[in-house]
Amino acid sequence: MRGVIQKRREYLHLMRACTLEHGFFTITDIQRGTSVPRSTAQDWINRLLDEGCVVIRERKMGRNPAKYAAISAIPSSACRRIFTTIDGDRVEIHHDCLSSANAAFCAYHHTHAGGVIENVRRDGTLIREWAHLGHRDVDIGLHPAAAVGVAGIERDGEDLVQHIRCIGGPAYSLTDMMSHAGGVCDVSIQRSGDIVEGSVRTKALTHVIAGIDDTDNRERGATFALSLALLQHLETMKGVLPISHHVAMLNPAVTRKTAGNSCSYIEIAMPKGSYTRVKERALNFVEDESLSPEWGMAFKQGFIIPPSLRAYGERARREVITREEAEAIATEHGIEIYGGFGVVGALAAVALSGLPHEILLRAEARVPDSFPGTRRKENLSRHNPGSHGNTRSL
Repeated sequence: MRGVIQKRREYLHLMRACTLEHGFFTITDIQRGTSVPRSTAQDWINRLLDEGCVVIRERKMGRNPAKYAAISAIPSSACRRIFTTIDGDRVEIHHDCLSSANAAFCAYHHTHAGGVIENVRRDGTLIREWAHLGHRDVDIGLHPAAAVGVAGIERDGEDLVQHIRCIGGPAYSLTDMMSHAGGVCDVSIQRSGDIVEGSVRTKALTHVIAGIDDTDNRERGATFALSLALLQHLETMKGVLPISHHVAMLNPAVTRKTAGNSCSYIEIAMPKGSYTRVKERALNFVEDESLSPEWGMAFKQGFIIPPSLRAYGERARREVITREEAEAIATEHGIEIYGGFGVVGALAAVALSGLPHEILLRAEARVPDSFPGTRRKENLSRHNPGSHGNTRSL
């Protein structure tokens, strides 16, 4: 079923693009755009005709092919991607929108509604939300009530199911758009008057944070540039979804630094069982591209940063830390480190992950010891806890 949903999304997107550009499309346009047999293209056109998504603009006459048009030029979805990662009984929802205005709207109303959402952070068009597995009622309605909220999240095998209540524009998004977003497996809908309740099913993906440091030298290179290239490189792997790229400042008094002493980390989501393959590709890339033999990488599965690990990141901004100390902290927290002296900064990047840019970019800023997203947790019903995955120590 999931494969059918994805194919439907791709065909409908191509048909709408052709309609917007030319005013119509033909079987040949769909055949060439998807590299499928002509009969398959015709089957999909017929299917979408039956669903009412496509209309016949001109019937076939002689050698002139039939012309079709997508019934609406409205984007099939205002949501590019919706995917979820899990760490124990904690869930992070990633919602990438077409518009920063849409992202701001959802971020505001999800925060206002409460429910199981404990913390919301928006970065441009990307909304990141943290929650516990469980359920909590949300009061949805017209202003001044919230228009949309996440009332619950549960784990169902290898999937996560969000239970959403909404009204008005968000209801249209849930009923007509979310099923077209990348990463969504299925959407089921139930109406109760003006309120729409829906279940959005996504995969429970593995969340990996990769810290990187000491990849440049005094003449050339920059760790931020190499880490960004790494994120783009890993994105080409099947099933790997990029989340973010960040720069963090460390102790500016360290004498062996090449410049301002910054490190970087990237975050990616991947299917269960992909970690080793992705890690090996990342290591090969950094080893090949690094200009310094002291490059270092640190890999953590899961997004929760415990206070003791956060404290290491704080120390890396105030003190000079030895490799032996870094190895001990990595072992304590099940984090794998590789490379030369750069592992000290790479581990610090992981330890500082999840903090706002205002803290990451100011070495003198105070580092909080808590993970973002701790309010209201005492009232949440916790069930079906997830798994941390098989995190390996050194």
